[in-house]
Amino acid sequence: MPVITLPDGSQRNFEAAVTVAEVAADIGPGLAKAALAGRVGDRLVDTHFVIDRDETLAIVTARDEAGLEILRHSTAHLLAQAVKELFPTAQVTIGPVIEDGFFYDFAFERTFTPEDLEAIEARMQKIAAANLTVSREVMSRDAAVEYFRSIGEEYKAEIIESIPADQEIGVYGQGEWRDLCRGPHVPSTGHLKSFKLTKVAGAYWRGDSSNEMLQRIYGTAWPDKKSLKAYLHRLEEAEKRDHRRIGQELDLFSVQEGAGGGLVFWHPRGARIRRVIEDYWRDRHVDGGYELLYTPHIALETLWHTSGHTDFYRESMYAPMVEDEQLYQLKPMNCPFHVLVYQDRLRSYRELPIRWAELGTVYRHEMSGALHGLMRVRGFTQDDAHVFCREEQIADEVRGVLDLTLSMLRDFGFENFEINLSTKPEKSVGSDEIWDKATAALRIALDAKGLDYVMDEGGGAFYGPKIDVKIEDAIGRKWQCSTIQLDFNLPERFGMEYVAEDGERRRPIMIHRALLGSLERFFGVLIEHFAGRFPPWLAPVQAVVLNITDRQADYCAELSESLKNQGFRVETDLRNEKIGFKIREHTLQRVPYLLVVGDREMEAGTVAVRSRNGEDLGAMTPEGVAQRLSEEIARRGRTAMVTED
Repeated sequence: MPVITLPDGSQRNFEAAVTVAEVAADIGPGLAKAALAGRVGDRLVDTHFVIDRDETLAIVTARDEAGLEILRHSTAHLLAQAVKELFPTAQVTIGPVIEDGFFYDFAFERTFTPEDLEAIEARMQKIAAANLTVSREVMSRDAAVEYFRSIGEEYKAEIIESIPADQEIGVYGQGEWRDLCRGPHVPSTGHLKSFKLTKVAGAYWRGDSSNEMLQRIYGTAWPDKKSLKAYLHRLEEAEKRDHRRIGQELDLFSVQEGAGGGLVFWHPRGARIRRVIEDYWRDRHVDGGYELLYTPHIALETLWHTSGHTDFYRESMYAPMVEDEQLYQLKPMNCPFHVLVYQDRLRSYRELPIRWAELGTVYRHEMSGALHGLMRVRGFTQDDAHVFCREEQIADEVRGVLDLTLSMLRDFGFENFEINLSTKPEKSVGSDEIWDKATAALRIALDAKGLDYVMDEGGGAFYGPKIDVKIEDAIGRKWQCSTIQLDFNLPERFGMEYVAEDGERRRPIMIHRALLGSLERFFGVLIEHFAGRFPPWLAPVQAVVLNITDRQADYCAELSESLKNQGFRVETDLRNEKIGFKIREHTLQRVPYLLVVGDREMEAGTVAVRSRNGEDLGAMTPEGVAQRLSEEIARRGRTAMVTED
């Protein structure tokens, strides 16, 4: 007679073994209908899983994170079944869940077309409507290999052959179709109602460029039509905000293939924004007690051996260059350079903490297929900094970094954050004692700030625990930008020391931290967050002066020059074009303020002010314009102008 303990602590007694589905039905018909799986103890199981002893049980629905993942994984199976029914010669390979959806890779003799995707989605709807029961069976490894080979699924057979022979293989079926999977899955295809196929892309088998190219079909799945519609709207918004398109429209940057992929060229207007970001970054760090460093772009290969980068990071490093029989490599990170500066002389405990910051350009050997505008490049500038401190200083230093991080991100217009605290992974360096102390220090710092955070057990770097901060943009997407990482590895590898109060030599703790991540990627996020409508403090052109006829040309030039002399980024448009045309053109360029001058304004010594949103702000004196700009610039992005279309 199993006793089932539910999440609220209540218990239900059954006279015989019972399935998860039967427990859900015993609780109520609504839950029975919504149940996708169960969590028995710490294990996720199908609803037909039999419980024959006392257990804890949570019913999993599509409203749970685990349930949504099950829903999406099951929809990936639905996709594979539809493809096989429509294109029997296609071979299925792998189909995992990804953020907001899923994909499945297929080997097929021709490229899938948009019309194919429509047909596949229609077949998926038909299979879902049939409400086929999803069942699970277990096979031996060799029997599973034989089965999948017998139906022509060579890729599946290859996957199974890589599994140890003594392991049993889970095979899920719905109707006549079978697929290899660990599960769990939804009870029947009728649970899969709100999905959409989004695109087709190329992908190498098992992610190896030496293998054959497959076709990857992407899709998304949600608990209901409303959630699906909201997500598709976000996709439309993301497309409108694509930083690559806006960057070209506003002439901010380019990636010149003639120079090599993944290398960013900052055009004058983009460079203006970068200069503002860099100046702000430097000022905030100097005010925060940091000293600024500049370090080289290359170093002897032996330095990267000492740091461990050639052991853990070689695939992302460029090949060495030979000079006087010595090997040099482009730097993938700035950390070892800051360590060398620290070691330039013996340090005392009185000097700690030492805070050094650098806008350091680094180079990573990214695969060409992974490159994406500003978001994934080969050469980029990190807003890097390192703090060297004693163990007892960790919590205070991390609090200081958190203060600086959140303050700076808010100045850039971000208000919502997700914070993760990542702990010791399976493979790591350093003793359990120092890991426990370091993790406790990070936790203390977060708690002291009153910040909500999620524990990421085992998600730390091999060299220490870390705090990651994700920012939420204007359409609800989360971007990983800021990270604070404790490091016991580099101080050990480089033999870093300081002289303690008792005269003994001790190792400092090294804190790696980046607040914006890389300038290139952060700029891409800013473009998409503001849809190119930067707040005035960041806008490459803060105002443009427009004349209606040639009679106002001199007055416009004088006004523009006066505003420039006050430090504002102002341009003048004196072209012989209709004022409506000029207003439209500069509105499309997302200039925050348009200053229009006709005879009336010239005689009154004013300008007619319009916002880029089309709002008529009335007549202002030049002094009034300067005051308005100054006030908005002082607020930075915390009260950014409205950005909707």
